[in-house]
Amino acid sequence: MSPPVSPPGDFASPQPKEAVAKASLKLKRPREWLLGGALLLGLIVLVQLWIGWPQLLAPWLQFPPLLLIGLLMLSAGSYLARALRVQLYFAPLMAGAFPTTLRLSALHTTANVLLPMRLGELVFPWLMRRYFGQGMLGAGVSLIWIRLLDLHFLALIGWLILWLRSPSPLWPLAGVLWLSLLLVVPLVARPLSALPESGPRWRRTLRFLALAAPRENARLAGLYGWTALCWGAKFIAFSWVLGYFLPIDFWRLLAGVMGAELSSVLPFHGIGGAGSYELAILAALVPLGVPAKDALAGAVNLHLFMLGASLLFGLLALALPVRRAVDTQRP
Repeated sequence: MSPPVSPPGDFASPQPKEAVAKASLKLKRPREWLLGGALLLGLIVLVQLWIGWPQLLAPWLQFPPLLLIGLLMLSAGSYLARALRVQLYFAPLMAGAFPTTLRLSALHTTANVLLPMRLGELVFPWLMRRYFGQGMLGAGVSLIWIRLLDLHFLALIGWLILWLRSPSPLWPLAGVLWLSLLLVVPLVARPLSALPESGPRWRRTLRFLALAAPRENARLAGLYGWTALCWGAKFIAFSWVLGYFLPIDFWRLLAGVMGAELSSVLPFHGIGGAGSYELAILAALVPLGVPAKDALAGAVNLHLFMLGASLLFGLLALALPVRRAVDTQRP
């Protein structure tokens, strides 16, 4: 079988072993684990003293099983859309290897959920190198572009929340203008990617970043479509779960889920998101008139659903077959 073909302008050659060693050391830094553990312990104690774990978990006994299965399937659809986005982004490198791509994407997402201080992001370039022979630096830069697409769509959901709260034609107009900004990416990336390989360091850096960007309008539209599907499915599922424990307006539920998803930008992040996830939801809901005690109960239960789904999909991903980069080079 012939070796995998890299996307145009990509960086397929594996990075030196030193890069892998540095990534491994970052995953083992004790400071992040100590802070993450402190946040987890603090959350456990706070819930017990303020609400009580039996009282907080009691509503799960009445949760309709079929509804729970449906919400898990909706969450699984989000994982599937995320993997299809990765496959499109790195086409044709991942052609014919979707099970491996799905495994990579699911394990990366699960690692992001479980590891403290966003250390899980290091799993993506490591797995890209391990499974597809992709350079860790190139994979890391590509992940930055993927995260920018995520932030762009989250901002679009923000416009939706504002529109649901105070209906006005200005919000849809703002959303259309926000979407039009995507057209700037190919317009800027194409000429920058054509810069000479030699020259000042700043120019080589710009070229490096541009080569990793989606430079064709059709490809960018496809990537954004999968981004919309993965986030749309996740927001619907998570809002439904939060609404079961916290009966408030739909736009407030969306705001709470938005806070949860933006918890990753906080300067601290607990093990499994413990503490930081709940704090971000409270920061979103309490100013909107939701009692802090109710918001905390809803946040913890939503967090438990998210952790359970992540662990389930992460374990299922381990059963998927792997087509490693070294395997593709064998006759």
